[in-house]
Order: sequence, then C-alpha cells, then structure tokens
Amino acid sequence: MRILFVHPNYRSGGAEIAGTWPPAWVAYLTGHLRQAGFEDIHFIDAMTDELSDADLAQKMEALAPDVVGVTAITPSIYRAEDVLKIARDVVPHAVRVMGGVHATFMYKQVLSEAPWIDVVVRGEGEEICTNLMLAIQDRRWPKDRHKILGLAFVDGDEIVATPAASTVKDLSKIKPDWSILEWSKYIYIPLGTRVAIPNLARGCPFTCSFCSQWKFWRDYRVRDPKAVVDEIEDLVENHGVGFFILADEEPTINKKKFVAFCEELIARDLPHRVKWGINTRVTDIYRDKDLLKFYRKAGLVHVSLGTEAAAQMKLDTFNKETKVEENKTAIRLLREADILVEAQFIVGLDNETPETLEETYRMAWDWQPDLANWSMYTPWPFTPLFQELKDQVEIYDFSKYNFVTPIMKPASMERGELLDGVMNNYRRFYSKKALFHYPWRGTGFRRRYLLGCLYAFLKAGFQRTFYDLGKAGYWGPQTKKSVDFRFDETRQLAEAQLDDWEAAADRATRAKERREAVKAQTLERKAAFKMPNGSEVRVCGGGDQQMEEV
Repeated sequence: MRILFVHPNYRSGGAEIAGTWPPAWVAYLTGHLRQAGFEDIHFIDAMTDELSDADLAQKMEALAPDVVGVTAITPSIYRAEDVLKIARDVVPHAVRVMGGVHATFMYKQVLSEAPWIDVVVRGEGEEICTNLMLAIQDRRWPKDRHKILGLAFVDGDEIVATPAASTVKDLSKIKPDWSILEWSKYIYIPLGTRVAIPNLARGCPFTCSFCSQWKFWRDYRVRDPKAVVDEIEDLVENHGVGFFILADEEPTINKKKFVAFCEELIARDLPHRVKWGINTRVTDIYRDKDLLKFYRKAGLVHVSLGTEAAAQMKLDTFNKETKVEENKTAIRLLREADILVEAQFIVGLDNETPETLEETYRMAWDWQPDLANWSMYTPWPFTPLFQELKDQVEIYDFSKYNFVTPIMKPASMERGELLDGVMNNYRRFYSKKALFHYPWRGTGFRRRYLLGCLYAFLKAGFQRTFYDLGKAGYWGPQTKKSVDFRFDETRQLAEAQLDDWEAAADRATRAKERREAVKAQTLERKAAFKMPNGSEVRVCGGGDQQMEEV
C-alpha cells in the first residue's frame, strides 16, 4: 500500500522568516508506520518547495497513492483542505486523511466545509494513524471505521466521532524516521546550517488561557532523554543538522529529565557539533539560575521566554503566573550565562492602546533581551480565552489566524494602527540593536548569531514577507489607514467539539476546586455549629486540624 503525506503550502510572514522548517510531524508518523511494516511511504513538502496546486496535482498523480494524508494548524486549514480536494480530483480511489490540532477540535466544521475529506484523525497521531492504515491495508475500511478510536467522518447525513483514543503511553515506541525528509532544504538562516525540530516531551501541565497545546496533548509525558539524544546524534551525523529547536512547549518543566538530556549531550561531545534552542517560562529560569551555565555547556544558545505582556493585567489574563519584574531578572540571568534570549510579547487584545504598545517597547528596551518579538493575539477557537472573548471576535477567516494579522480589533485602535504600532516597535528596537549592540558585544559566536538574525529580518523586510506586509499593502505610517488584510468575511464559526476531550490539566483543576470547596464548606459548618454545651467542635483526639491530602 502506498502512502503519501503532504505538507500544505501556507506562509504567514511569521516564523518562516528565520528559515525553512522541517515538518517534524511526517517523521514521527512515518517512523511509527514503518514499525508496523509499512514501507512504501512518500512525502511532498509543498510549502518549502512552494508548489502550485497544478504542480502538486502532477506529482500526486504520478505517485498514484492509496492514501493521501495532510496535517493542519488553524491558519493552514484551508490549504490543507485544498490538498485533499486535489487528491479527490487526480487520485479519486485514494483515502483522504486529515490530522492536526485544528481538525481535532473543529472536525464538524472541517467535514462540513470540505466533504471530500474521508476521515479526520483526532489527537496524537502515531497510534491512531497506524490503526487506520492497517484497516485500509486489510480492506476493513470503511466497514470497520466505527471500531477505530480517535476518528471523525461523515456517515450518511451524520458527522460521527468515535470515542477519543488514549494518548501514547509507551513513549519508547516513538521513533521518528528523519530520512523521510530532504535535509538540504531545511536551513536556519541565522547560522546558515541545517535545522531540526525534535521532541523531548509532549503536553504541558500549565493552562495558559491562550494556548491550545495543553488541550491537544492532554497528558504531560517526557521521553527517555537518551532516546532523544540518539535521534539528535542521528540528525547530526547522518543528516548534517547543526541547530535544533526542541518542539516542547516547555522542555524544562521536568528538571531531572532536562538535566539528564543535557548530560547525555555533553557525554557524546555533541555541543561542539550542534547548538540548540528552547521555549520556556520565566519561573524555570529562576529555578535553574545556578544551572544556566551548565545548559550553555550542553549547547543551549537560544531561549525564547514567554514574557507575554508588559502590563501585569495581561499576564493575569493569560494565567502566566509571573510578575513583570521577574521577566527582567530572568533575561539578565540568561545573558550572564551567555545564552541569547528572545522576549515574546502578545499584543492586540481589546484593551490595547498606543500607550500600551509604547509600554511594551520601553520594557523591551529596558530589559535588554537580544531579540524581541511582538505577536498579535490569535484567538484559537478551542482555547479558554476564546470562550471569554468570542463576543469581541469579528473575523473567522482562519487563514489569518497566524500571530501576525490583527484578528481582534482593540476598542480604541483600528487594525492598521495596531499593525503600525507593532512595526514601529520593531523598527526602533532592531535599529538600535543593529547600530549599538550586535556588531560590538559578546563572543564571536554571539556576534555571528545576532548578525545572522538581523540578516533574516532585513531579508524578509526587503522581500515584504515579514508580517505579510506586502500582501496587506503596508509601507509605513503613511499607509496605516489604507491597510487591507483581505479577510474573507463570508467565513463563519462553528463551536469547538470538546465534550469528549479532557486534558490532565482540566482534571487537576477540577480536583483542586473540589478540595477547596470541601475545605470551605467544612470551615463554614465548624463556624456555624456548636456542641449542646457550647464547646467548640473538634476532631478525634481533640485536635482542630483536618487530615492532609495524600
């Protein structure tokens, strides 16, 4: 049986300005399928190759696959749907499969607007996809589709979702096949080297209200650090990778496993051959301040910090559990350890004003991260914050839900003014950095890296790809009132399908709420009730403490 995976051709003007990123999803799915005996697997990266629909159709027809699979995040959903529409037209016998976070939670909308999709894989894909492919290979599809967990499909006039599958419990079975990718295509511009995105852990125990990842992965699990370093060693030795970014939401959560990962890299002398970066939280930098130089020794050179907002009010809205002053200290600690630090700011909520945008700029310059990034708040339709703000959301064109297009309109600003304010922050921050910092400060590696980052910014700026400025018609402050984001206003919103989906963090939150409610109820009863003789109520032995939770 021939399987074809396709990465849809979608670009936003955001993260891709730093290079061409390898689609790790196809390596993880392919590795699991090969363990199950599937060998005839092909991949087309329509995004990196910038394939037109006609070119993709030609390649697809030539391969004549039995299955065509595609994944989609929210902004790429329409292009992913288009890929399977092409498959319907040129290889009509092939089973058409979609996976990814957007289809997982919005499967009713996806199957309604793209009825040519045969089946949606909901959730973590390795085991579900393998079970689906085995059913197709054994000719049990579509007869047995109701028996396979984690699927959604159209049956007659009804959209059916089978019960959610379990998350992958045995992480030793996660063995990605990185050879499915053509590595010469994937270059990290700042260092001019091949780049990979391996995975140390899955999920996140935190519940940031704007994030969907803790919902999607459901359980927080960490892989064996030695197995992950085996992958990295393979990437370095056999595929020429010189830089990797851990795909985890926050790889430092499990300190013991993260330290073991670093120790294993050092033991194999990999830091001399490959550098790497991570995303993490300010609180973990505080916790590990005595280990930061050790992390640098292990090859960690770039940390992206979720500082998120300059105003404490926004930090509280996002459930970040950090204080504004902690951000500055964390950035200083990283710089002192010779680790480049990138500060992430989320802008564009209802309460955004020119003054709050200016505040984020002043804080960014005061904190002195090496890099700063201003991302537009993007209201993923399956996050808790969206439920709170959905009455303010006017745009349901998911192709623009990409962190660079202002989906939300602040109460006191137009979207073009918001974009102009963000561009003004970028201009001022990086102009000063380019003139006074990057060429003159730090070690040779630090200088080379930062100048490489500046080159990536300038390249995207001249090509008008940064923040999709060319498509929006933004050329500077004089055009802020004429910017056209080209929203498809015919798009409508369907409710996210979350009723059969429960994350570990959801369960933990409810359990905590129950414990607090019971304690509060106990205290109320104690205050209200007295013994007949007027004495205070006590537990056995005369004490007044409740038993601790165990």
